[in-house]
Amino acid sequence: MARLINPAARIETVLQGRESQPVILIDDMLTDPALWRYIGARAQFAPIRPYHPGVSAPLPAPLAEKFRTELSPLIGPAFGLDPVPPAGLSFLSLVTTPGEALAPIQRLPHVDGLEGDRIAILVYLSGADKGGTAFYRQRATGFETVDEGRREAFEAALEAGLAEHGPPPEGYISGDTALYEQVAAYEARENRGLIYRSHALHSAAVPPGAELSQDGAAGRLTLNLFLGGDG
Repeated sequence: MARLINPAARIETVLQGRESQPVILIDDMLTDPALWRYIGARAQFAPIRPYHPGVSAPLPAPLAEKFRTELSPLIGPAFGLDPVPPAGLSFLSLVTTPGEALAPIQRLPHVDGLEGDRIAILVYLSGADKGGTAFYRQRATGFETVDEGRREAFEAALEAGLAEHGPPPEGYISGDTALYEQVAAYEARENRGLIYRSHALHSAAVPPGAELSQDGAAGRLTLNLFLGGDG
């Protein structure tokens, strides 16, 4: 199998927020982004992920493991992981739900797991007009990450905040709100990757009016992989 990661990619590691959580930013990440867009245009998408405002198409496990192998020299030192956890879930994904149709839970930042060693790898295959990713801090607790030890306090603060301020505003979260402060935001660029801990509070930063097509050739197409955790 040919190399997946471009050896000439531009790589930057950022320590974001009060918790100094590492985020690896990789521009020109994939050796052949056109191939991935071709695959995305022909993939069979379905709504298989709970609460995700869109559809996904699974990728073969050996492909995810090859990503892990090629990225381990970056991920291990940045996140203090030795060894780097095995590859788990991997899929192509489309955000398809317009802001006005989101359920309340989809208008809030979320985490993709409570394990500190679970790593998310996200690659944008469409352009900046489809929206990037933003990270958040819960105002009441100051949490920027949520693990098992923080879950009860996080959920209690969220429940109290919603009782006081009401449901989150319509649309994808953007910037500061009554319950959350934005810690960092990363613009989507074609063939840009982000690598971060899955238990960091984050959300898709989808601008109003973005084209959220169910067509992989036209919509907000991303490649998503997880390392470690429960898959």
